[in-house]
Amino acid sequence: MKNTLLHTNDLIYLGCIWVAGLSITGMALIIPWGIFARYVLGSGAGWPEPVAILLMAIFTFIGAAASYRAGAHMAVTTLTDRLPAAWQGFIDILVQLLMALICLFMAIWGTKLCIATWNQYMSTLPSLRVGIAYSPIAIGGFLSLIFILEKLCFGDQRHRRSVSFELFEDSKETL
Repeated sequence: MKNTLLHTNDLIYLGCIWVAGLSITGMALIIPWGIFARYVLGSGAGWPEPVAILLMAIFTFIGAAASYRAGAHMAVTTLTDRLPAAWQGFIDILVQLLMALICLFMAIWGTKLCIATWNQYMSTLPSLRVGIAYSPIAIGGFLSLIFILEKLCFGDQRHRRSVSFELFEDSKETL
């Protein structure tokens, strides 16, 4: 059961990495197009900026979930590193529980925000619902919560083959 859950989380993690990577790639292509259309073609398109903002939200929240699992998130451990080992374990669990509360808040209230704004459309992109633009908050909170619960139940997973790029590169087997 444990291996199945960890393997599923490996796939979720890789999905997060791909979504975040494609989002930043899309932004890198869309922004220059908006600049080219405005200054070279003389007619600025209205869609590049809101699409780039949506992609940035996707990159931020989905990428943050992957970053959390990989242990690449920002953490200030100056004080906790100097505490006795018994306290460090307690503080780590406390931090994980607080992070779980924050992610639960993001998932629940992000979903409520999506529902509340579902019937509104973006003025610059009339075919895009505002609720869709807010969905990365709820999805990112839910995905981060999955990785936090994984860490609480099974320990740190940043050294797994799917998470560590060096291990993934050196391995001959695939997922």
